[in-house]
Amino acid sequence: MKILITGGAGFIGSYVVEELLTHKPEKIIIIDNFIRGREENMSNFIHNPIVEFVKGDIRDEKLLESLVAQVDYVFHMAALRINACAANPQEGFDVMLKATFNLAQYCVKYKIKKVIYSSSASVYGLAQHFPTPETDNPYNNQTFYGGAKLWGEQLFRNYKFMYGLDYVALRYFNVYGPRMDTDGKYTEVMIKWLDCIRDNRQPLIFGDGSTTMDFVYVQDVAKANVAALLADISDEAFNIGSQRETSLKELLEILLKVNSSNLQPKFMPENTINPVKRRLADISKAKKLLNFTPTITLEEGLKKLSEWYFSKQKSQNS
Repeated sequence: MKILITGGAGFIGSYVVEELLTHKPEKIIIIDNFIRGREENMSNFIHNPIVEFVKGDIRDEKLLESLVAQVDYVFHMAALRINACAANPQEGFDVMLKATFNLAQYCVKYKIKKVIYSSSASVYGLAQHFPTPETDNPYNNQTFYGGAKLWGEQLFRNYKFMYGLDYVALRYFNVYGPRMDTDGKYTEVMIKWLDCIRDNRQPLIFGDGSTTMDFVYVQDVAKANVAALLADISDEAFNIGSQRETSLKELLEILLKVNSSNLQPKFMPENTINPVKRRLADISKAKKLLNFTPTITLEEGLKKLSEWYFSKQKSQNS
């Protein structure tokens, strides 16, 4: 099989490439513009003869069409971050909606056998049920990003109905691990805390620390992507999480523990309004239909993240 991955130099995309390589495809083409992706994310496979990297933007219609024309399967992973969509809705529209629409058009035109679409738990907003099944409605979402991801799901669903284009949508919960974004104003809270551990500074928790997330390790997410490609399944959306609810307070405790740190958190007044105070995936559908079961515990994953981050810091400073 020949496969195109949009955003394949990104955090999750690069792990999907590595997971796909174990199945020996004929060719993998990656398109990435390095807004979020990184060259070093591809260091394990960039010299592999079956991998072709194209530095380019999915908004470049001619380029995108020329790449889709060469392949049998597509993973659509390129996206802006949730905060970037909020900061610049026009760019959010061009990347998340217009480019996704163009991609779907080309997939129909060139008879792509299956699309694996990266969606998000953001489609739920504050969900109605916990654990949250895929049947929960998306009307509580208040973000441009969540709306765009849902629109992408609906687009592929419609193209399956109208043109027979097979697809699977994966709704990621809180994905973490080595290669995650570490700089800029959208830095993950984990990275800020790792900086505190490194500098022996008091880590900050904004609010009372009761906000929860469902953390899923990036390699488990990559395995789910490949399972979705290989399974004889179409026109379905799946939650991809761990089905473990972790509060920010508990997350910090585990992060301090795996790094043998005695630091104590400092609680600060909440500085932003977060309408989503809870996340917990019901992954029974993915278990049943994709045979997806996360294998990396939060403790193991945070240890791997810490080791990666501190060794990256060391090499940058040496």
